[in-house]
Amino acid sequence: MKNTSQQYDAIITICRDLYTKKMKDYGSAWRILRLPSLTDQIFIKAQRIRSLQENEVRKVDEDESSEFIGIINYSIMALIQLDKGIALQPDLDVNEAVRLYDEKVSITKDLMENKNHDYGEAWRDMRVSSLTDLILQKILRVKQIEDNKGKTLVSEGIDANYQDMINYAVFALILMDFKK
Repeated sequence: MKNTSQQYDAIITICRDLYTKKMKDYGSAWRILRLPSLTDQIFIKAQRIRSLQENEVRKVDEDESSEFIGIINYSIMALIQLDKGIALQPDLDVNEAVRLYDEKVSITKDLMENKNHDYGEAWRDMRVSSLTDLILQKILRVKQIEDNKGKTLVSEGIDANYQDMINYAVFALILMDFKK
């Protein structure tokens, strides 16, 4: 488990660095995005990963890594939007945006560690393609909850689904590192 925690942190450091650099380049323009728009961005990235995994020919010479990083960062943005609501204008400076990012990562990592304990790190025996499918399933669940105006009868909320997507994407990146 200690190794998983260190590997998780290493992946998040890469994601956080990109998020911070983009905040410096673009500011918090993403704050105007409604949740369905963020969900659709995550969907596009997951669909591209699945296409890359299934197609033998690639017209753009990239692997799935950048898309998994995008899933992590867009999911964290969505968690921030859930708490803060949608802004009409960019309203976060870099320091505040990174603080909120770190807060969401901390909560999500705690969830991962608790589930990882209970599941016995079963994800380590999974295929990256299965993690991709689980992310796509979570996206479809979020879309349905969004279509239901956020109401669920017995299911976990949107935030838990975004957290799972973050954790699955981190697991996929860890597994991809082991295969290189």
